[in-house]
Amino acid sequence: MAPIPTPSAEPDDSPDTYVGLEAGRAEHLARERGWSTVRSLPPGAIITMEYRVGRLNFEVKGGRVARAWKG
Repeated sequence: MAPIPTPSAEPDDSPDTYVGLEAGRAEHLARERGWSTVRSLPPGAIITMEYRVGRLNFEVKGGRVARAWKG
């Protein structure tokens, strides 16, 4: 059986720092800080609940990040 790969470490970054930023700026900043995947979602979007290491999620309302979370 093949070994299970060890996931890479997440950036040492708090999702709360993105709240209030313009969505495009927040996405750019998150990628600069090392997030491998950045996902922008409208309020109330239906999403899968699997946790992905290195993914940062943004709930965008009125062009600004209203909420941010890992996974």
